[in-house]
Amino acid sequence: MKRAGLVVVLIVFALFAVAVQGFAKKAGTRSGAALFKQNCSPCHPDGGNIINPQKTLHKKDREANNIKKPQDIVNKMRNPGPGMTKFDEKTIPYKEALKIAKYILKTFK
Repeated sequence: MKRAGLVVVLIVFALFAVAVQGFAKKAGTRSGAALFKQNCSPCHPDGGNIINPQKTLHKKDREANNIKKPQDIVNKMRNPGPGMTKFDEKTIPYKEALKIAKYILKTFK
């Protein structure tokens, strides 16, 4: 029963992220912080992880999961593990994904 509720929550967050994406400004004008807030913060509030608390965005957990460079984060966005929404190039273009990745590395130490 808890798993079904979690799946519903994930679907709602994914639909919300996609809906908000449609109303967003052009990539060149949005900061990494704004892009993170729009696309990532529902599941990663304050760099945490509501699905898997061992895989936060904080440096210690990132590095324990071999996520050390911006490209590692972009790769994870493109090919996530179980429970994470997949953000393909159409959903989050590469330049935006890179801004998010750089923001994560700078912010969650």
